[in-house]
Amino acid sequence: MDRCPWCLGNELLQTYHDEEWGTPVHEEQKHFEFLVLESMQAGLSWMTILNKRENFRKALSGFNPVKIVKYKEEQITSLLANPGIIRNRRKIEAVINNAARFLEIQKEFKSFDAYIWGFVNYKPVHNQWKKQNELPVTTELSDKISKDLKKRGFKFVGSTTIYAHIQAIGLVNDHLISCFRHARLMHHEI
Repeated sequence: MDRCPWCLGNELLQTYHDEEWGTPVHEEQKHFEFLVLESMQAGLSWMTILNKRENFRKALSGFNPVKIVKYKEEQITSLLANPGIIRNRRKIEAVINNAARFLEIQKEFKSFDAYIWGFVNYKPVHNQWKKQNELPVTTELSDKISKDLKKRGFKFVGSTTIYAHIQAIGLVNDHLISCFRHARLMHHEI
């Protein structure tokens, strides 16, 4: 079975590739989880983040934005002392800020899902890449979403971070056409 080359040779990456990456996400908490993980990844490898994912889940109230938005200095200090996560004050403060912005979007659009999928008319973009080096790191779509999120007060949501995010949550199908997941996702009901 052919897979995208970026996941080969690592069981955790391969499982993530085979079961999650590019699969359309519609659960609110899962949307927030990926937003947190992508913003934490800025400047680091995705492997680093995947290895710490369960630690993040425990440290960040199961990625529940309703709980995270209530974090005060005491929780920030505790998170900064947690060796199982990325201990960057600006990123941790961004998670708390972004939880509040996420809840505002839910209120305005009835769900974050409706907001984010509205950028693609509720239909995934299926790209037709043949080689890994063809994949962009930003697109007009990621620029547009990033700009809108920043306007709404989100932090650590540059276009590169947002492109990785929309790949992860299935707004775009960037599996190579030779990868078994590409065809499966083409026929996946959203």
